[in-house]
Amino acid sequence: MPTEIKQVRDEDAGRTVLLVSGEVFHDDARLLGRIAADVMESTGDRVTLDLSDIDLIDSEAAHILRQLADEAGVTIAGTDALLQTAINEAERNPA
Repeated sequence: MPTEIKQVRDEDAGRTVLLVSGEVFHDDARLLGRIAADVMESTGDRVTLDLSDIDLIDSEAAHILRQLADEAGVTIAGTDALLQTAINEAERNPA
């Protein structure tokens, strides 16, 4: 499933939420970083990445997203839903 990114601005909170769905790989994570940087630069908003609708994220992408949170001040939300999806999938398809 391709990665989809929807940008939603929360005027009251002064932030922009990037709703991410599908699968996230290295290049997708880099793109999210560029979009977040552009939003912060052009609007002055804080940026939140909502990952609750992610089906798959590879380790390189996870590392890049973690760097965005640590170094660029991007907030990451929705990871409990992402983890629950992974747990459910593992339970359905035991190794």
